[in-house]
Amino acid sequence: MSFGQGGPGWGSQGGPDWNPGGNPGGWNSGGPGGSGPDWAALAEQAERSRARRRRWLMAGGGALATAAVAGIVAVAVVNEDGSKGASDKPSDSLPSSESVPPDDDPKPTFKDEPPPPPPPRDFISDAKRDKAPLSAKTLYPTKRVTINGRPYKLAKSATAKNCAEAAHAGLGPVLTRNNCTALYRATYTRDGLAVTVGIAVFKDAKTAEKVKKEYQPNLVALPGDGVPDFCRTVTCRTTANSLGRYAYFTIAGRTNGQASGASDKKAQQTALDGSNYAYARVLKRGKDQSEAAAK
Repeated sequence: MSFGQGGPGWGSQGGPDWNPGGNPGGWNSGGPGGSGPDWAALAEQAERSRARRRRWLMAGGGALATAAVAGIVAVAVVNEDGSKGASDKPSDSLPSSESVPPDDDPKPTFKDEPPPPPPPRDFISDAKRDKAPLSAKTLYPTKRVTINGRPYKLAKSATAKNCAEAAHAGLGPVLTRNNCTALYRATYTRDGLAVTVGIAVFKDAKTAEKVKKEYQPNLVALPGDGVPDFCRTVTCRTTANSLGRYAYFTIAGRTNGQASGASDKKAQQTALDGSNYAYARVLKRGKDQSEAAAK
């Protein structure tokens, strides 16, 4: 082993060569003129790296904050154009406490209105309720009537307290058996035709319905005021019906004494017109009493 100048070392065998300062690997001892790493430069470089990292983080956070603000603005614009919720309003635009409705349910209100009047049939179906004035004048009040577009003239009216007196043998006993209280007749004429309408009165609707079913011809036609005695010995057209406690009948024929058989359509229509008129008059009686009760 040989030693070189300045300190021990390996020779030409390739071994390590020691620096004069005694530090292996060429480390800087920190003294002047050393060849090791510059610690001050490394520290400055590390500080610069940290500063760049902080700038990137701040830039990234700012971008995210900008995006978030843009999103909020976009939502606010959409809500403003569409349906902005109550939570978007500033606090000073909320309604005052006086304008907020109370929590309790509102009280229901009821109008003080009278009940509807009873149906007209209720008044004309029972003598106990049917109290309006009743006479030939109230049932046949006008001299001229129009029935289904056809004009008729009132010739004469009459009242029979003994109902059988105004009926032939077939109908009289039926009226008597069911306690008919009055039979009101009226005769109307038109174009050589005449019809007698008879309205019979009973205690209730059930009795009147029974009379209609037991009906047998015929009502006695009522002449007078230029109308001759008609439908006495010839065939005429007849009807029978009931409404409420009233049964009503008609007999119609030619005033010249000719028979009115089934082929006499005009006499048949006249009998039906008289029946429709009787129905209308009885129903009007019920309506008048119903309206009076409503008042």
